[in-house]
Amino acid sequence: MATGQLIPIIVGVGDVQNRSQKIEDAIEPMQLMLQATLNALKDTNLSSSTEKELQSSIDSVNVVATWTWPYTDLPGLLSEKLGVQPLHKTYSEHGGHQPMRLVDEAARDVSLGKSKVAVVTGAEALASLNACVAGKRMPPPGWTMTDPNVKAASPLQLSRREENIGSRHSIGLPIHVYPLYENAFRANRGQSIEQNNIESAQLYAEFAKVAERNPYSWNYGQPASTEDAIGTVTDKNRMICFPYPLLMNAFNNINLAASCIITSTKYAKELGIPESKWIYPLGGAGTQDSDKFWERPNYHSSPSISRSLDACLVICGLQKDQIDLFDFYSCFPIVPKLACHHLNLPILHPPKPITLLGGLTSFGGAGNNYSLHSLTAMVRELRKGNSYRTGLILANGGVLTYQHVVCLSTQPRRDGSGYPHSNPLPRYITDLPIPTITANAEGEAIIETYTVSFNRNGTPSIGFVIGRLLSNNERFVANTGDGNTLEQLASWKREPVGRRGWVRPGEGEGGRNLFWFESGGRGRL
Repeated sequence: MATGQLIPIIVGVGDVQNRSQKIEDAIEPMQLMLQATLNALKDTNLSSSTEKELQSSIDSVNVVATWTWPYTDLPGLLSEKLGVQPLHKTYSEHGGHQPMRLVDEAARDVSLGKSKVAVVTGAEALASLNACVAGKRMPPPGWTMTDPNVKAASPLQLSRREENIGSRHSIGLPIHVYPLYENAFRANRGQSIEQNNIESAQLYAEFAKVAERNPYSWNYGQPASTEDAIGTVTDKNRMICFPYPLLMNAFNNINLAASCIITSTKYAKELGIPESKWIYPLGGAGTQDSDKFWERPNYHSSPSISRSLDACLVICGLQKDQIDLFDFYSCFPIVPKLACHHLNLPILHPPKPITLLGGLTSFGGAGNNYSLHSLTAMVRELRKGNSYRTGLILANGGVLTYQHVVCLSTQPRRDGSGYPHSNPLPRYITDLPIPTITANAEGEAIIETYTVSFNRNGTPSIGFVIGRLLSNNERFVANTGDGNTLEQLASWKREPVGRRGWVRPGEGEGGRNLFWFESGGRGRL
């Protein structure tokens, strides 16, 4: 270990749920974070006076960006409520990878002596907010007044901030892009559409059973959704974007918060925090693919997932087989599938846990903060003193864009070295070949991947095609050009990936390309 370098440990974790959706019970995200942080402080098992000493030593407050409410200075407001004046305040950018990035950086700061006690926290109160909107009680009673110039950020807003190839074709939301990967991954493995649906339904049924047992789950106490309920398209479980019905999509209408306390072994000993409470972050790694999903190498793998997993294991001095617990982000089934595939773990019935929460459908899609709940769950599991000693958390953000991986352990690093001084990966992956993208495509083409958006009545609405021109292999984005093509894309009978068709710029279509299975198509939706 480097001379003078400290050993960071997690000494307290806390979760909060406000399951009431009554307007009079609406609690804003800041207050949920405050309660989660106070719970994390109490989790250290210190006496009341020593716990207050720990609280007063907080010098780093790191907040995961919230979708719910547009605060002017959320870390500052939370610090004020905690009665501290931190040297470091961080409010993250948006993305589901941010909790692990903040934990990684906070642990690094503690190891370098830049921080004595760090808090990482986040919360969403979308269920309460939506109840207040529906009840026409805005702003919610008692919530912090906001700066009118600061706007809350929803996934919808984050995905449509600029005019580009995606927006011209009305594609770019998570509900669109993750299905592109599921369909390509299915075709690349030679699965039928039916086999793929069964696999996804079984996977999420297994996840639902985990959430059913998790007392911090939004759905705790409710019967887990079954494989049949998840995989069968019905009026209540309608198809959103092919191949994912509603119960394979993240559920964000929740009120949840999580928090963790990070300090050094040195200070923990001074305070008398029991070693049974210590969990060691060993290191982290993260990178990202292109923000523009049409500029990805392919749609059947995620370089950012693969490289983040590999780099984290290397920097932590671990082999895959030394990991006892995994928690893979799971907004849609494709994310844990890609992680399992890369690590050569079975997708169904794995020998080791691949989720401790139960996924963003069953546990609840806690905005950007889901993986901080993964961390609190993993800390509790590792503390039990069973056979589990080391865990790995994969946090995913954007549209399979950003990744950050962190490893936790009951023991310090085996190689005796200090906490890694930096993220071993570059911010962006730039060394992989990307096909040339053509904005105006014309000619015979082949489908690389696709999805179909559905109306609420269960009928297909619009098809999205990512394809390649046969003449030069350039990639394009297109919408379906007629009803027949749309119906074929939405069918379970024949695999569309790899099928040929024709594409051309639509006349008066605002820059859209249109794709047909029949040559010479001129119809429009």
